[in-house]
Amino acid sequence: MMKTILFAAAVLFSTSTIAQHSLEKIWQSDTTLMTPESVLFDGASKTLYVANIGSFDKEKTGFISKLDLNGKIVNKEWVTGLTAAKGMGIYKNKLYTAELKTVAVIDINTATILERISVEGSEFLNDITIDTKGIVYVSDSRKGIVHRIENGKPSVYVENLKNPNGLLSIGSDLYILADGALLKVDAKKNLTTVATGAESSTDGIELVKEGEFIVSCWQGVIYYVKIDGSKEILLDTRDKKSNTADIGYDPKNKIVYVPTFAKNMIVAYQLK
Repeated sequence: MMKTILFAAAVLFSTSTIAQHSLEKIWQSDTTLMTPESVLFDGASKTLYVANIGSFDKEKTGFISKLDLNGKIVNKEWVTGLTAAKGMGIYKNKLYTAELKTVAVIDINTATILERISVEGSEFLNDITIDTKGIVYVSDSRKGIVHRIENGKPSVYVENLKNPNGLLSIGSDLYILADGALLKVDAKKNLTTVATGAESSTDGIELVKEGEFIVSCWQGVIYYVKIDGSKEILLDTRDKKSNTADIGYDPKNKIVYVPTFAKNMIVAYQLK
């Protein structure tokens, strides 16, 4: 059973009074995407993979798009026939993407769906991260569960979470965004709270450097978060009704790629 460590005094997100980091807009794609929920940066191929939900009320209307690093849509419907495509991860030339109740495994070379891994009892699979051994972790936001998939076989890894979404595997640790909190699960399944206090719609998480992260909230806020729980607001587009969903990140060039959901475009920002 998972052991939970409770802090006597919870570490809260504290907003810095003096901003140390910022985001500067570089480009935006055209608006022909269809509810883009997630962006995955692939440095090896210099490609941005974009998961488009499509229509929530129609199965298999989701698809994966390919963009270049300047925001040009190279292949809008690179892989089609997905249901509510969301979080993605790459391992050994295979692209994994979360659908509602399955994880689709796509051969990158042939742009074909090799298989769908069914996650029993799932309701709303959301984000994906893959560790160095190829073990896939996928969150189910409605069931409050993070599943672990090894050799194509899913099992419950963490449960009793509140609205888990964004996932990030670092070494033997798994970072989870859940209802405004940043959590960490170690190899022994000890669960600790790193920070709390963000909007409840915490969505995407990317590592900038050791102990420092970029965290997006679907409502339209992006934070720079440190392991001590402090944060800075990098971007706030709520007044423009522009969402900031499951972000991608180029660590070498420090570029953040933001899927805008209902705005149907991707926006790139330079992290400074």
